[in-house]
Amino acid sequence: MARHPWRTALGVTLASVLALSGCGGSQEQHGGGSGAPRTGGTARFALPPSATPNWIMPIAIPGYGASYNGAIRATMFVPLYNYDGSSGSVALNDPSSAADPPRYSADGKTVTITLKPLTWSTGDPVTSRDVEFWLNLVRAGKDNWGKYSEGLLPDNIKAFHAVDDRTFTLTLDKAYNPDWFTANQLSLVVPMPQRAWDRTSADGPVGDHDRDPAGAKQVFDFLVGQAKKLGTYATNPLWKVVNGPFTLSGFTAAGEVTLTKNPKYTGPEPAKLDTVKFLTFTSSSAEYNVLRAGGIDYGYVPTSNLGQQSKLEAEGYRVEPWNGWSITYSPYNFNNPQLGKVFSQLYVRQALQHAVDQNAITSVIWRGSARVGYGPVPQDNDTKYLSQRQKTNPYPFDLDAARKLLADHGWKPGSDGVLACAEPQLCGEGIAAGTRLSFTMLTESGSDETDGTMQELRSEFSRIGVEMKVNAQPLNTVLANGTSCEPADASCSWQLSYFGTQGSWYFPANPSGEQLFATGAGTNFGSYSDKHADELMTATNLSSSQQPMFDYSAYLTEQLPVLWLPNPPYQVSAIDTALHGISQDPLAGLQPQRWFWTR
Repeated sequence: MARHPWRTALGVTLASVLALSGCGGSQEQHGGGSGAPRTGGTARFALPPSATPNWIMPIAIPGYGASYNGAIRATMFVPLYNYDGSSGSVALNDPSSAADPPRYSADGKTVTITLKPLTWSTGDPVTSRDVEFWLNLVRAGKDNWGKYSEGLLPDNIKAFHAVDDRTFTLTLDKAYNPDWFTANQLSLVVPMPQRAWDRTSADGPVGDHDRDPAGAKQVFDFLVGQAKKLGTYATNPLWKVVNGPFTLSGFTAAGEVTLTKNPKYTGPEPAKLDTVKFLTFTSSSAEYNVLRAGGIDYGYVPTSNLGQQSKLEAEGYRVEPWNGWSITYSPYNFNNPQLGKVFSQLYVRQALQHAVDQNAITSVIWRGSARVGYGPVPQDNDTKYLSQRQKTNPYPFDLDAARKLLADHGWKPGSDGVLACAEPQLCGEGIAAGTRLSFTMLTESGSDETDGTMQELRSEFSRIGVEMKVNAQPLNTVLANGTSCEPADASCSWQLSYFGTQGSWYFPANPSGEQLFATGAGTNFGSYSDKHADELMTATNLSSSQQPMFDYSAYLTEQLPVLWLPNPPYQVSAIDTALHGISQDPLAGLQPQRWFWTR
């Protein structure tokens, strides 16, 4: 990992923090306060190491779906339905949703939805037309939408009908499990300001372009192009049209984001703070240095510094783990031209999984703050969706079992100890003699815990004759370069990737996996494809019974579409004790409009 850029970025961050605090380099004090809520003020939130926001449009394309993008965006563009854990369990959060709860017809094929009386910052009301606009653009650009899975939204909506300005109906192609459909489909819908954004160029007129498929594609492409211009975020008039409690007032080249209270917000939860700043760091140690200097109000403690908890508490912070509704994994690139055929062999994936010492990673590297993970369903929170097969781990750490699997399939060590295919008839279809079990892990930089995990994996893999090289990059680079691809694509050179320092994937309320593992799904980065897995995921979407989830959990646990890895908390937070209203949402969302100072 390059160190020079680390220092440069840290210098920028420290300068901005100290300038903001006005403390001129002296340590800033935290804690205290009267206990009574006060309006106004600024809170400074630390983003994950090496993570910088890079997407603002409510329709995110693949590679731009990081959780912090969505969390920040939801403060400006209110989703149709928002789920979080502020009630103590994952549930619909009505105040932060743009519509009243949906009403399903008796046959389950029609949904009626009424919008709340929200207003855009232009003064225009949020209407049914704004939902139709979102739907038309998603239909036009679905192949480039990160949340798209074939057959699901928008394919499963056969008709949109505006009853009036605030009420509309959706006609579905079949009856779905209503709880799943609201939690995992309708929660993806975000009303967008048709009267401001329905244009095909910056200077072009606003019209009804979206009602023609070709026009909708032009609008989609125009907005995506604008969303890629990070340097214009703070000034582009498009992004000034918001309906949420905050508006974007600052966005630096380093990715630091400043949100300012939206004075024209008309919803039920106006912001209590004047400003929220999201600070960026190239490493967790850089963040911790600023935290100790007092330049962060809501940050995190690297596990290597958890022994400093009492000192932080004495400085006015409370230290709390932030556990996620999440799983962590490394996707295999099944379309990689060199190793895709190798990864397609289940016995290879089984051998690699046997070589992952999850207990050592969780206890030594994460110091007990992470939890083991054996399959596609979160297993350290509510376990009602978890199969017995996933609970019992079919591939425990066992290097002898790993070596035997590979030896039985024709792999023998070369002069350097790395295994090579010596008997192609045993290695598997498409694997040539001499193919080496050597791959590169594309991984995010900036985290001591991730660095340690990679070193542990490399060490254990080497003991079974597998060579693992590490290519550490900023998180956005990993997400952008580790997406689905075709073997002939230049972008298909990646082999495995890791983006799980704070958990790889945060589920919506229902932990079905159609966005991750369904054939052709937008965030199925490794292009995993299995007919039976697709059938099981479809069953989870249709049935209200728990059995399909158990079947799905068991099958993908055994099939290993990815390398399952320990699931860390989103972070161990350090929060100023005078900052209140915070709920550490297991879905990794933020509700900064509820934050307030008592000092």
